[in-house]
Amino acid sequence: MGVWMTSTEKAAAALELLPEELRECAVAYLLEQAERYHTLKEHVAAGMTDFAEGRFTDWSFEDFLRKGRARAGRSDAG
Repeated sequence: MGVWMTSTEKAAAALELLPEELRECAVAYLLEQAERYHTLKEHVAAGMTDFAEGRFTDWSFEDFLRKGRARAGRSDAG
């Protein structure tokens, strides 16, 4: 593989090195990872927009657990 190959060219070359029966699986894996990356990127962008527009609050994990346990205790009693 040449030093000046793009990442797309490198991926294509790597796929050509694989036996035919493994190529489909490798392509499926790459597509899945790309989809996950784009989903994550969208969620991070949405979170940054929420932060920039002041739509967030600080929260305490201990308080969250305490409230959850209190709700669970009420549902057990009823």
